[in-house]
Amino acid sequence: MRGRRKAPAAPLPQRDGIDAVRVRLPEDPDGVRDTVGEYLVARFGGAIGGDRVAAMLDEGRFVGADGGAVRGDEPYTAGRSLWFHRDFAAEEPVPFPVGVVYRDAHLVIADKPHFLATTPRGRHITETAVARLRRELGLPALQPAHRLDRLTAGLVLFVVRPEERGAYQTLFRDRLVSKEYEAVAPYDPELVLPRTVRSRIVKERGVLAAREEPGEANSESRVELVEARGGLGRYRLVPATGRTHQLRVHMNALGVPILHDPLYPVVEAEGAEGAVEDYSRPLQLLARRLEFTDPVSGEPRRFESGLRLSAWPEG
Repeated sequence: MRGRRKAPAAPLPQRDGIDAVRVRLPEDPDGVRDTVGEYLVARFGGAIGGDRVAAMLDEGRFVGADGGAVRGDEPYTAGRSLWFHRDFAAEEPVPFPVGVVYRDAHLVIADKPHFLATTPRGRHITETAVARLRRELGLPALQPAHRLDRLTAGLVLFVVRPEERGAYQTLFRDRLVSKEYEAVAPYDPELVLPRTVRSRIVKERGVLAAREEPGEANSESRVELVEARGGLGRYRLVPATGRTHQLRVHMNALGVPILHDPLYPVVEAEGAEGAVEDYSRPLQLLARRLEFTDPVSGEPRRFESGLRLSAWPEG
């Protein structure tokens, strides 16, 4: 099997920690496209309007491999690569810093705050952990090896060198990373813990909340009560799998939904896309610990978050 061909380097620098978009002109066996401009209008006009695409061409926003501006009337050449930067909508800054727990030539272990997405998605583009860290640390090639839910705080592993990213991603894919979370949720004295929860979780695109349904289990979480006070419990959660919203779904299924969860047990208004954030009520879920054998150095690694859940003050 042939190896995957490496994508050409972008001639445009990052903007606000976000890479330029690469467009590869596809084959055109029927000769439908005469010019580059015709293709770009057909591809992007439905999203932003043909006039806007034409204006971007006039402004020199599309460039070729040499970094020079591409004209709309240039002949269409299949296989040619072009690059451009998207227009970013204004984003509300998340008013919490991204902490750095550890950094070397290979890794950055970040302490992601609540409300900050790990990677660009939907309306969260420049206000993401990866974009911030690229800007703040001067590491334009930085990439996450895994993702943490936007509303969940805690440890995320970022890879400094692109050629090493696959090795670290494989750790998570093959479940070779020991992960431990902490949560604050109601205390139920009749709930027998510790216990291991297994269920089949389904998350549909476009639907905010995941659901459990009958069938073979595809998720597993260990739930332990650490301590209880004032009607609340502090829980240690150890997932063996990584389904979307898994810990939130399993805690809700046990009758002790995580405090300030806008999706479980009921989808609240603040859980909807575009809703105003209430930064005073973060989801009480924290990725507390990561432990693994480093695939590059062979060293044992263990990292702990320096963050604390606001609903469970120390002392």
